[in-house]
Amino acid sequence: MLSKARNIFKQIRLTKWFYRAIFGLIVLFILSFLFTVIYDIAFILLILLVFSMGIDIFILFRNPEPIVANRSSKFQRLSNGDVNDLELKVQNYFPFKIQISVIDELPVQFQVRDFKIDSSLDKGESKRFAFQLRPVERGEYHFGLINLFVCSPISLIERHIKVEEPFMMPCYPSFLKLRQYELLAISNRLSELGVKKIRRIGHSTEFEQIKEYVTGDDVRTINWKATARKNQLMINHYRDERAQQVYCLVDMGRIMKMPFEELTLLDYAINASLVLGHVAWIKQDKPGLIGFSNKINVAVNADRKGNQLLRLQEGLYNAKTNFEESNYENLLSFTRTKITQRSLLLLFTNFETLSGLRRQLKYIRKMATQHLVVVIFFENTELKELLEQKPQNTFQIYEQTIAQKFDFEKRQITKELQQYGILSVYTTPQQLTVNSLNKYLEIKTRGMI
Repeated sequence: MLSKARNIFKQIRLTKWFYRAIFGLIVLFILSFLFTVIYDIAFILLILLVFSMGIDIFILFRNPEPIVANRSSKFQRLSNGDVNDLELKVQNYFPFKIQISVIDELPVQFQVRDFKIDSSLDKGESKRFAFQLRPVERGEYHFGLINLFVCSPISLIERHIKVEEPFMMPCYPSFLKLRQYELLAISNRLSELGVKKIRRIGHSTEFEQIKEYVTGDDVRTINWKATARKNQLMINHYRDERAQQVYCLVDMGRIMKMPFEELTLLDYAINASLVLGHVAWIKQDKPGLIGFSNKINVAVNADRKGNQLLRLQEGLYNAKTNFEESNYENLLSFTRTKITQRSLLLLFTNFETLSGLRRQLKYIRKMATQHLVVVIFFENTELKELLEQKPQNTFQIYEQTIAQKFDFEKRQITKELQQYGILSVYTTPQQLTVNSLNKYLEIKTRGMI
């Protein structure tokens, strides 16, 4: 009995109406020193207040489980860098209308300290409250309790109810964008996101079937043996080469720790890698993944199994940068031993200076002798904004001169790679996915792998 009373006492909160009533009674008792007739009125009101509080406590606490609340998400996981829709469902089992305040204990990563939902619920009513969260780092997000502050129509006391056990929701690389690109790739509407349509050059070399000749078919593909057997013109029909290996090589070294719009360059590279892998899988290719820094951190062999995309997500789910220098010699050794078939290697990295590229160039060139390598690195948008500003003093002129030097070096990196026949993509973080996808589709269209 004592413990039950202690639990009830812990759940009691006084409302603003209670404090207003107490303040009014204090004023009346003070005035009763001047006007004695007021004392009796104040005393009666005090008794009514105590009686009302007793009734309020009784109706709020007579039901041990008067309200149910739970949170839900459509995917039961968070998408990194995207706005995620979540909702709280609250069901009222009180036999009267209530006023309610909902405070959800959101994960510490969001640093949200003012989350509060105020509403009212009729008897037996259920309501859903939608809210949005935008995570900016991958990993585990731990939600705490849902705190409900419930008031009866009397509104002198509110009951603090804690529901829903704490639970963990994982945050994966941007799978919402993945779904968006998947739908557009299936319906051939990728151009809506900026993906270019590239004119097909030459012929595909992968034989598909022999079919009857129709006007407009390329006469160079006529199959004369089949024509003789059928006694009518037959042609060889070719399709784009499929089942080609497409590897995303994601640099997880310190250079990818650079932030941009709350995400790191590694986050942008991971999101783009997932989209590329997904589109490659839809295009009948074999997507794969290698994450490296001073060692090989994660490796997913190229494959076309049904769970391949899930394997890619799991491989990148908790990947983080470290402050080690990336070891391209290890990467070269790994690709030589593990990737025996000629493949497309999309290297997501970043070089700020020409000397930084030249330190790793010999390893990239050796990889390019066996595979088709595309180096994808980032444009410094803040540097670009600085160059567009008009200098107002000598110090700003010095700043712009240094910025121009760095910008020039970035462009020299592209020319240096081109000099050795290595393809490159120089892009801003926002356009990384679209530009990488454009390069992949261009390579496929031209049959370069």
